[in-house]
Amino acid sequence: MLRKNLTILIVLLVAVGSFSSAEAGVAEATGIFLLISPGARPGGMGEAFVAIADDATTTWWNPAGLAFLERRELTLMHTNWLPEFNLPDLYYDFISYTNFVEDWGTFGFNVVFINLGSSPHTDDLGRTLGHFSTYETALTASYGATVTENFGLGLNVKFIYSHLSDVGAGQEKGSGVATNFAVDLGVLYKMTEPLLHKQVSFGANLANMGPKMSYIDQAQADPIPTNLKFGLAYKLLDDEFNKFTIAYDMNKLLVRKHSDNKTDPFYIALFTAWTDEPVFIDMIYNLGFEYWYSDMVALRWGYWNDQLGDLKPMTYGASFKVSAYRFDFSYIYGESTQKNTMRLSLNLTL
Repeated sequence: MLRKNLTILIVLLVAVGSFSSAEAGVAEATGIFLLISPGARPGGMGEAFVAIADDATTTWWNPAGLAFLERRELTLMHTNWLPEFNLPDLYYDFISYTNFVEDWGTFGFNVVFINLGSSPHTDDLGRTLGHFSTYETALTASYGATVTENFGLGLNVKFIYSHLSDVGAGQEKGSGVATNFAVDLGVLYKMTEPLLHKQVSFGANLANMGPKMSYIDQAQADPIPTNLKFGLAYKLLDDEFNKFTIAYDMNKLLVRKHSDNKTDPFYIALFTAWTDEPVFIDMIYNLGFEYWYSDMVALRWGYWNDQLGDLKPMTYGASFKVSAYRFDFSYIYGESTQKNTMRLSLNLTL
């Protein structure tokens, strides 16, 4: 039979950090790597970015940000994921590209890949027959355009591939491989605060809306992690040499399981998942600050609050920009499954 490595399965369940402990529903979802947030810049801001979404990572954070991104950009990120587990073959990669087309809007794509290492394949007697690799990936096509001068809409369409094992387990049908698709919808509204004449933006992204994903058969299918992220950003300073922005996000995982162990399809869970816990308790709150000096150097600090999981980690980060190249760094410390995780990413304006 197939014996899956317990360490890898545990890592898979905690790979999104605070979501895994705050939301009971995440344990009922599959493909939760879709919630791992990319980009060292958002990572340094406590992962509060849905209302900013102004670089190539917007294809993940909020496709509506593409509506205001009238240029070509490329973002690359590689990180050793969850270093506290001391698993050298556990890593996460992200690549995103955006391209503005006159009179059409901005198109983009991203690729997410997480490698979860290898596990032994054994028979019924426990004899090792070999090893198999475990990894997951998602390919996303994005589009965003303005409806009015200040209001943008965005859409993502993604293909999901999950490879937990090469062969099936015992007499069960199928194997540890599954595919699926999902869509994201995003909105972004920018306005000027009338008294102080400062820019305020409001953003929301409803991500991973798709059918349940099955490795064996539809009777054993699990939902993917539909998630609602919304927030605001306030630009306190914006002059020739100084830019300072405060961002605040809230997250709600929309997965619902009943007492009979059945889970709602995503279009039902969009409504029923709000009744599991008091709404303000089972949400994740993210706060971030970003300061730029002369568009050359940036400093960041962030914090998130997971009340159910009792996790309140902090983050910090920095950027250095040289010509069209921007190098981003972030680090997570404090109580979190992601603690001591370092993100490094490169952003290139083409």
